[in-house]
Amino acid sequence: MAMVEQDKYQHARENAKAWFESIQEMVEANNKANEECGNADGALQEIHNSVLSVEVRGGWRVLGGDDGQAEEYNILLSTGGPALRIFGQLNSWGEPESAELQMQDWGVPWTRYAAAEAMLLEFARCFYFGE
Repeated sequence: MAMVEQDKYQHARENAKAWFESIQEMVEANNKANEECGNADGALQEIHNSVLSVEVRGGWRVLGGDDGQAEEYNILLSTGGPALRIFGQLNSWGEPESAELQMQDWGVPWTRYAAAEAMLLEFARCFYFGE
């Protein structure tokens, strides 16, 4: 009897789907708190506490030249198998201008998970990417 090959992305997709639903709920709660002048700090704090790390990096530079500014960001949501992150580009003011949900599992490279970029951008814009 031949074994059916398990979908190597199954766990990563399940993790990404659950996280994206949580991101939507947190962004909606933050928007509602801001509109109603409610506990906006609490909603924003929940977003900040939900991630493992926020990182930035710049591009190639001439040795001895300007250190430059951050060009990309990475918001790590979960690690291990499966791992999940929001990855994107920053504009010249250090604000997210793109956002992509990427998943990874053991033996599987970072792969894009189809999710609404507008919602991911709203989530990412809750963070400060400057010095």
